Amino acid sequence: MEILYLLCSIFCALLTSLLLSILLPFLTLLRRLRHWLRHSSPAIALCPPVSLYQGTVWHQRRLPVHHSFRYNVRYALIDLDRSPHSPPDHLSADEARQITDTTGSVLLLTIPPSVGYEQNPLSLYYCYDVEGSSRRLKKCIAEVTNTPWGERVSFIFNPESDLVAKALHVSPFMDMLGSWNIRASDPGDNLTVAISVHHPELGCYFTASLKAKKLGPGEEPDHSVFFWLMPHKVAVWIYWHALKLWWKNVRFVQHPRYTVPTYREEALIRDQKLQCCGTMGFNDANKNIPRRGTEQGNSADISYSNRWFKWRDAKWPWS
Repeated sequence: MEILYLLCSIFCALLTSLLLSILLPFLTLLRRLRHWLRHSSPAIALCPPVSLYQGTVWHQRRLPVHHSFRYNVRYALIDLDRSPHSPPDHLSADEARQITDTTGSVLLLTIPPSVGYEQNPLSLYYCYDVEGSSRRLKKCIAEVTNTPWGERVSFIFNPESDLVAKALHVSPFMDMLGSWNIRASDPGDNLTVAISVHHPELGCYFTASLKAKKLGPGEEPDHSVFFWLMPHKVAVWIYWHALKLWWKNVRFVQHPRYTVPTYREEALIRDQKLQCCGTMGFNDANKNIPRRGTEQGNSADISYSNRWFKWRDAKWPWS
């Protein structure tokens, strides 16, 4: 049933994207007309500032088999304070500030939807503190979304470097053990994001990175054209390399909700160990750490020791 639903959803997404792609030239002309009218009338506000980035995503798995790939990607960096509306399905600037206890601006790095389809394995919020006349990047919020379920976990991390317990089943070829080591640079003309998986048995067996460069003012094309089929390309890469891993006989890991229904709570316990003991917490599985109540329903919020987690459940039929 789930496979049938997946095939139907892929077919519907392709059909919708095809129809909207045919209409794209007309919609682009309409947007340009609206843009011209805004700039010709001082009573109408200018478009919100959005910086465009173009770069490369790279993945490398070392165990149990070696597998690596890279692909080109395009991102938008949105100033949420100067945007009239928060992007759909994301936090507002005020929500991000409240979560991170920051006082400055909030920038969102994400791949916008294109022709009716969205695919965003990772979005980042850059949260700044105001220090006199300058600002400093204090905290980041990561939004990790898995495929094909569409589940999401959001959490705070220190952009300089942080170790966070793996709290989402991001791949059917990875178990839930281990932690994410994540770093993110302050976005300027260039930005980088680096993630590695630290596993109690396999060690640092997986790494991923994003390196991107900001387009100059004269280089920015129409956004709908710039991001055309970008989410679709990301989805194709995800499914294609999942097939390659399956072909290489990498063990298929069932979703933990079928085998360990309390996997979210266990992730919180592991993260508390990491906060206290660092990597020593990997093998201390029986240590009695007080548990926080977790809701398995939508939008469960958990916070402790300056850490914050929020889960979003999968929609039917994955739920």
